[in-house]
Amino acid sequence: MATLAIVDDDAVTRETLNATLAEEGFDVLQARSAEDLKALLETRRIDLLLLDIRLPRQDGLTLTRELRAASDIGIILVSSRGDKLDRIIGLEMGADDYIAKPFEPREVLARVRNLLRRLDAPVQGREDRKRSFEGWTLYIDRMQLVDPAGAAVRLTGAEFELLSTFVSNAGRVLSRDYLLTVTTRRKTEASDRTIDSLVRRLRQVVEADPKAPRLIITVHGSGYLFAGDVAQG
Repeated sequence: MATLAIVDDDAVTRETLNATLAEEGFDVLQARSAEDLKALLETRRIDLLLLDIRLPRQDGLTLTRELRAASDIGIILVSSRGDKLDRIIGLEMGADDYIAKPFEPREVLARVRNLLRRLDAPVQGREDRKRSFEGWTLYIDRMQLVDPAGAAVRLTGAEFELLSTFVSNAGRVLSRDYLLTVTTRRKTEASDRTIDSLVRRLRQVVEADPKAPRLIITVHGSGYLFAGDVAQG
């Protein structure tokens, strides 16, 4: 069973999440701060974090950026409903998902299970819808990208949704408004910067030269176009 860590300075939130997750058989650790989490990571393998944005000293957004630069650990941000901008910034920094306080236990379990399923999905195995381009393969159902050498490449949830949208609409110019709607499903909470940031990150992954992209093309004044040849499987 996966090991999860709840990182929150509020004891009530930690205990509520702990009760929900431990009841389902997860191995659950708790940390009150970024420092506590780092101490845990030195001795324990952790598969997924439930990370509060508002932490003392080092906040959850800064911690997300630091962790993502060094690790593929699953990160679900936990935030208050008033932290809309922070949640978007968190996704831009590499978080996989977020949960808003107050949360429903079933929603927490669903998001945790979905993320773990994506992180643990094998490259080989069950049949899956797929899209292939320039040697890359995007597995739609297992939410996984495989590079031309056959290695799985880590994408956040938002990055996967954007790439999936591009390859499913190859040759079409897609506006930022449209990409915001289908990628974040929270159009009013995001901005053009959200899409531009995700595009920059995807170019770092799939483009041979991200500064001279051949696949994800900027159409000035209109949006973006995916110019690769896509085969369906």
